[in-house]
Amino acid sequence: MREIDELRPLTAGRLLELWQEAREAAEDPLERTILCNARIAAACCFSGGEPAFEDERAVLAALTGRQLEGLLRRISEAESGREGTGNPSFDQERFEALREG
Repeated sequence: MREIDELRPLTAGRLLELWQEAREAAEDPLERTILCNARIAAACCFSGGEPAFEDERAVLAALTGRQLEGLLRRISEAESGREGTGNPSFDQERFEALREG
């Protein structure tokens, strides 16, 4: 993954614009969601004061789905001021397995 040294959360209005653009670009709900998430990451991630990704295609080419999900979680945490408050040893998959069993 590219070096990202700054996350700049977006305004609600800009998030809405990105979602609307993704809605117009893709009919399939999953495709639309991934495209919108990639657009958000491209708009929020910076390295050395410059955008870390040229656009959503660069995000999709550089990141796995899990990496993109983690990056969006970091953006959300940075916006809410909760950065670093999660348990780094928490294993979501193990938790779900224990909960189901």
